[in-house]
Amino acid sequence: MNDANHQGLTGIGQPLSRTEDKRFLTGKGRYVDDIRRQGAAHGVALLSPYAHARILSIDASQAESAPGVLCVLKGDDALHDGLGGMPPLFMPEDAGGPKGYRTARPLLAQGKVRFVGDRVAFVVAETAAQARDACELIMVDYEPLDAVVHLDDAVAEGAPLVWDEAPANKCCMVMFGDEAAVEKAFLEAAHKVSIRLESNRISANSLEPRAALGEYDPLEDFYTLHTSSQNPHGARTMLCASVFHISESQMRVVSPDVGGGFGMKADPYPEDGLVLWAARRTGRPVRWTATRSESLQGDTHGRDQVVHADMALDPDGGILGIRVRSRHGFGAFVVSAAVAPLTFAMRFVPSVYAVKAYHAVNEGVFTNASPTGPYRGAGRPEATYLIERLLDRAATEIGMDAYEIRRRNLIRPDQLPYATHTGFVYDSGDFFHALDECTARSDVAGYAQRKAESERKGLLRGRGIGMFIEQGGIFNDQMTIRFSPSGHVTILSGLHSHGQSHATVFPQLVSEWLGVPYGLIRYVQGDTDKVSFGRGTYAARSSMIGGCALRLAADEIIQKVRPAAAMQLGVGPDSLLYENGFFQIQDGEKRIALSDAAKAFFIKAGPLSKFGVGLEATGTWSADAPNFPNGCHICEVEVDPETGVVRIDRYNAVDDVGIALNPLVCEGQMHGAIAQGLGQALLEHVVYDRDSGQLLTGSLMDYGMPRADDMPPLNLQLLEIPSTTNPLGVKGVAESGTIAAPPTIINAVIDALRPLGVEHLDMPATPLKVWQAIQSAKQSRAA
Repeated sequence: MNDANHQGLTGIGQPLSRTEDKRFLTGKGRYVDDIRRQGAAHGVALLSPYAHARILSIDASQAESAPGVLCVLKGDDALHDGLGGMPPLFMPEDAGGPKGYRTARPLLAQGKVRFVGDRVAFVVAETAAQARDACELIMVDYEPLDAVVHLDDAVAEGAPLVWDEAPANKCCMVMFGDEAAVEKAFLEAAHKVSIRLESNRISANSLEPRAALGEYDPLEDFYTLHTSSQNPHGARTMLCASVFHISESQMRVVSPDVGGGFGMKADPYPEDGLVLWAARRTGRPVRWTATRSESLQGDTHGRDQVVHADMALDPDGGILGIRVRSRHGFGAFVVSAAVAPLTFAMRFVPSVYAVKAYHAVNEGVFTNASPTGPYRGAGRPEATYLIERLLDRAATEIGMDAYEIRRRNLIRPDQLPYATHTGFVYDSGDFFHALDECTARSDVAGYAQRKAESERKGLLRGRGIGMFIEQGGIFNDQMTIRFSPSGHVTILSGLHSHGQSHATVFPQLVSEWLGVPYGLIRYVQGDTDKVSFGRGTYAARSSMIGGCALRLAADEIIQKVRPAAAMQLGVGPDSLLYENGFFQIQDGEKRIALSDAAKAFFIKAGPLSKFGVGLEATGTWSADAPNFPNGCHICEVEVDPETGVVRIDRYNAVDDVGIALNPLVCEGQMHGAIAQGLGQALLEHVVYDRDSGQLLTGSLMDYGMPRADDMPPLNLQLLEIPSTTNPLGVKGVAESGTIAAPPTIINAVIDALRPLGVEHLDMPATPLKVWQAIQSAKQSRAA
């Protein structure tokens, strides 16, 4: 237990240990797969072995007569039962952009399969083993079609179409900036640099795979779904409105403990609808849990971008203009909030720099691959990777230090609030301080000695810098505070903690504001029957949206209790002061704790009963003005030129999180995010065979994941510059590491390899890829 817990310090800013950890570390967590229902059957999805094919026929007769099988569901059955598909949450046209092609993902493929892993049938049996055996008995007559999985191939002339209605496989596009201003900047430029980058497709691989348990009550015509979801209310809305065409009052969605989501679990999947539909068909609860192989095939992936960009600079290295042309892979369907990365990957390219002119176009492209969607950072990693790689290339060509070119272009504090070319207004921050502090902490003075020591060991040492800014908070939401007769408090939240520590941090806030002992505050989430409404957790929204809504709820509680406190003290309400959980008269002689005064709301009779029965309040907050987390990361790597192995030797991060509600939690989020950013930079890549569309990284034997020994020592610092867009002064923290780490690490790797003639390397910088780049550079020099 840390000092804050031991000393009983539980308010805002205290590094309180997570209350959730006790049950997780002792195996007492309750996940969907832990939930048991009497008579529950097991479902298994038959997945397409083809990336693109017509379904000529499906013969399920042998499977239906196999031992233990209760039913086999097919796409035609879904049509017969009137079940709809899952549309995207929004498209560019919904915000006034150009019209695109909007897909609706069916529960089961109808007429065609469009990627390896597309759901073809769903078998329900007494046991999971019986269902898997029966899947192998289903005879599907496929007519294989040509497939495209690489973005360049998808838009090539004559490429196979994923959707006939989307010519050249182009789904939609977004555009920002002033093209004429950028062209003028390039005409005036003293220096010009260009770059082509690929942001590798990656998989979330959450510790808990997706799982679902569906139940149906025919007497009430009522569905209950337990699902591993970041957003239970959103899952209910999608399933009710688009799939089952029923009222939301006919469905309960419960998301218990969830073992990681990272955006991948933000919205429902076909299996969520399938277990409910199967439960209705069989009259039995139906459960389903993904295997790792099924997860790699069927989960929503992240990133997948090919981008070409140019930067124009003045003689002193000042950025005159940036031009971006990008393609973003949607996979076979536009699902969930897939358009968010498409948009943010362009909006945040200018980053923390005073770019004079900017123009960017990003096209969403269909491919025969699993759909993509928001993954921790959602477009901001792609944007930051682009600007930071451009700056390093510009520094090299101009002959300027990587630190100096950044400092020369940073937005100054006196320019805040700063309006970007893409519609953001940065309200706060000190980007110079973040850069200088991180540089100082990284021990620049000792770098030459460390580099020499690496060379003596036959290793190459490189140093990389990555600065970033992102958006924290999106949409509006609510939080409810409810008192019990004993004075205990329950927080009812439509957000969803799946690693964010809500059950620790939100009670810290309420304890400070209302004076209720921390141990008497309970946090409730993840049940649409217990919490009236909420939008879930993603996009670094919880601290601001949830925290500010909770602040307003607490203020309303104080106002509601004030008259009851005044009556119990025998004074008028206006004569009371409220501070630190107590109402007191101005001379301080009389006072009463808010929690004691609140008991008046549960009095059966008498004068105090006039205050009614029960005490609760709900606050709402909107991210009309978001917050902007930002910072600087610097790392050093050692590269073995004989093997291509990259080792991160040291990693420094300075993150501006606004007011840190719980510094220990903030640092934990930074650790996890940097680990995921490291994974993208050095290890992770979802790879499809370019010709057949077959998934080549279908297991964790093929898909690289960071391990403990891949992680360097992390030297972290929280920079607390309050946001002015919310009363708590908070900024998001959970996504920053995934945004900053990839360019920081790759810049360091290329810095190490540059003396050998290597100027470019796409992620991930695996040993093979690094070794090949070294050999290619040697051959070029020899020629």
